[in-house]
Amino acid sequence: MKLSTRVPDTTPVWRAVPLPRFPRLNQNLRVDVAVIGGGITGITMAYLLKQAGHKVALLERGRLAAMDTGHTTAHLTCVTDTRLTQLARWYGEDHATAAWDAGFAAIDQIHQLIEREGIACEFRWVPVYLHTPLRDAEVDASQRKKLLAEAELAERLGFPARFHEAVPYVGLPGMELENQALFHPRKYLRALAERIPGRGSHVFEFSPAGEIEDAPLTVRVNGHQISCDYLAVATNNPVMGTVPLLKATLFQTKLALYTSYVVGARIPSGLLPEASYWDSDDPYYYLRIDPGRTHDYVIFGGEDHKTGQERNTRKPYRELAARLRRLIPQARIDRRWSGQILETHDGLPYIGEVAERQFVATGYCGNGMTFATIAAIMCRDQLAGRKNPWTGLFEPSRKQLSGAWDYLKENADYPYYLLRDRLARGHEATPAEVPRGEGRIVRTKDGKRAAYRNEQGELTLLSPVCTHLGCLVRWNQAEKTWDCPCHGSRFAPTGAVLSGPAENGLERH
Repeated sequence: MKLSTRVPDTTPVWRAVPLPRFPRLNQNLRVDVAVIGGGITGITMAYLLKQAGHKVALLERGRLAAMDTGHTTAHLTCVTDTRLTQLARWYGEDHATAAWDAGFAAIDQIHQLIEREGIACEFRWVPVYLHTPLRDAEVDASQRKKLLAEAELAERLGFPARFHEAVPYVGLPGMELENQALFHPRKYLRALAERIPGRGSHVFEFSPAGEIEDAPLTVRVNGHQISCDYLAVATNNPVMGTVPLLKATLFQTKLALYTSYVVGARIPSGLLPEASYWDSDDPYYYLRIDPGRTHDYVIFGGEDHKTGQERNTRKPYRELAARLRRLIPQARIDRRWSGQILETHDGLPYIGEVAERQFVATGYCGNGMTFATIAAIMCRDQLAGRKNPWTGLFEPSRKQLSGAWDYLKENADYPYYLLRDRLARGHEATPAEVPRGEGRIVRTKDGKRAAYRNEQGELTLLSPVCTHLGCLVRWNQAEKTWDCPCHGSRFAPTGAVLSGPAENGLERH
């Protein structure tokens, strides 16, 4: 049998989904916030900022979601490239917990937006498996021991993790973590991007940011200028705004650019369980499974190297294809592409202000989808003057994180922590599980609801979103009320306002 010599399609599988086209900037403009970069960071930032009441201009030098975001493999996970045990040794368990919690919070934010906007983007909850290296003919005992310690620490810190002597299909020792996710990134971002323009907000393509001036803060674009009160740089390799040249140069030296390679292949339906996989090699291999009607699709990546330091750039694809065929002999490769990853010295991103009124987000390592979403949340909180749990952890000027920090206690009033216990348990209550005289945040086919069952057994379903500023309420068991942890509003079990600052009751369903 003669093997096909046809070169696989080099277009990422996501690119089959078109995004709407947006105009070039052709006039001077005044907005509250200018966001530079139209990938997942910039699109999510612009969307959240508009929802918070700001007038936003999103600037992209080409097409939206076409570069690094368009070349992603779109895993949604809290597992960082730097191991949890390593983070705990370097910075303490509170900081390690915070790093993984950021990923969980990002996944939940993405899921909330999908439900709020009714976005059909193939989102589904899946487990992830971190296992010993695929390269080894025999199980690496030292790697097994490290992953056992990783699973034990994760479980002790409240994450839904457990150790397996043989993870599904690959048959190697490893850690399973529940409540991670997969989705189609361009379908998701298309929906967000469509909702940005209007009410004083704009999206501009083929509008590269040029000179940036201060006093007043101005971005020159296409021979015109955008005046703004705040600047957010959401490019993978960041421009540095009005930061002095020496400081900008020093910031760039803290980042290292790597190229990662990907192949896509058709496989028989049901061959592998729907999940994400990584191994513990350095560099590591990663794999995701997407089910289809006639076949499943596998995306397999790895063979990373520093950008520009591999002369034979066809070799990584050959190695990757050979590795996939050994793992899944039935794989029929039809696509290949590469993407860029910015690494930092500690595996954590740089997110925050680098100068007054200038916000930057970069260095996502292997967690672009989740850290991008956290960056958007942090930018929104910065403009609102709201304390954010990850500000110090991801501070761009950080040198060494140290010192005692009661992370959970310090951030108990942040909306994410209403959900942390649910994510850790790996179980979401249903309306049927709500006992008489109690309230629960539950999952229904229409999304999250605040559910209360009275002593007669009658169930009331409410929106869990506080009508003041959009935080999620929690059930107060002692007082039998729905309480907002952000600003103190309280609601009766039936949703009526008991005390402000909220003026309207919880929406009834």
